[in-house]
Amino acid sequence: METLESNLMAEIAAASDEPAIESVRIAALGKKGSVSELLKTLGSMSPEDRQVKGPAINGLKNRIADALAARKAELKDAATTARLAAEKLDVTLPVRQSPAERGRIHPISQVIDEIAAIFGDMGFSIAEGPDVETDHYNFTALNFPEGHPAREMHDTFFFPPGEDGTRKLLRTHTSPVQIRTMETQQPPIRIVIPGKTYRQDSDATHSPMFHQVEGLVIDRSANVANMRWVLEEFCKAFFEVPQLNMRFRPSFFPFTEPSLEVDIQCDRSRPGEVRFGEGNDWMEILGCGMVHPNVLRFAGLDPDEYQGFAWGMGIDRIAMLKYGMPDLRAFFDADVRWLSHYGFRPLDMPTLFGGLSQ
Repeated sequence: METLESNLMAEIAAASDEPAIESVRIAALGKKGSVSELLKTLGSMSPEDRQVKGPAINGLKNRIADALAARKAELKDAATTARLAAEKLDVTLPVRQSPAERGRIHPISQVIDEIAAIFGDMGFSIAEGPDVETDHYNFTALNFPEGHPAREMHDTFFFPPGEDGTRKLLRTHTSPVQIRTMETQQPPIRIVIPGKTYRQDSDATHSPMFHQVEGLVIDRSANVANMRWVLEEFCKAFFEVPQLNMRFRPSFFPFTEPSLEVDIQCDRSRPGEVRFGEGNDWMEILGCGMVHPNVLRFAGLDPDEYQGFAWGMGIDRIAMLKYGMPDLRAFFDADVRWLSHYGFRPLDMPTLFGGLSQ
């Protein structure tokens, strides 16, 4: 027993972790352990031998159990100390930002929210439509004649012909939503239509997929003076200037008559900077006009009873002008560094009373 005790004590002292000390315990005190086997021999001993051997074997068991418990406590304390050393934190490091502080809203989403806030204050509602359109809604119902250049393959993304021979296309403007709205909603109509559009063009100021916003007003008394006021108020609110001069020039669009292009007053005397509402320069910003009678007829409205006006502009372009972004292609590069610089904090929702851009 002395030799057994000496060997077990050496194994206990040599155990380097909790699994090792557990192995020693099982080898000594388990059902088939060396000390347990000694205890089993007590039943076959004479009473005299049991009186002598019993206390000796039980004493050995108790000493081994105490040594195991002490070593296990030592190993547990050592493991806790090592874990604390490995998991310590440097409290001098800066605190990580929460997702709400670290995330950014894309400038296009921000500008769409700004547009919605401005026109919502004027009583307009938001309208949407499908990106995949028919020739009827994209061209015919908007008074595009057969053979118009905009119908050609070099401008428009057409799909392969269907079983009936017709081809669908990716809408080249958001104007089809005007027709769809007039077909389903009775005047008066006051809507703005932000959305994606598609044309075969790509450079620093053009993209195959870009964003437009259009507006439509239909009632019995809509006129050019109403249109001018709406556009002036929008531009002043969007560019956040108290006063802004506008210049209307004759133009041509198939779906409006008369058609006008709008220039706004700006100052481009500083390199790489455009300031609106001041200076002696002009910049073309949007197109507009009175809705063509043929468009009203295609939409099922009587042009002798109703009239209206419409306008459209590029969301990407006005975002570039307002926030000083030089290259349109960066909008679609998904560069986190660019978004961190030009993006907007997610909880700063644009409002007219709180300020559009924070």
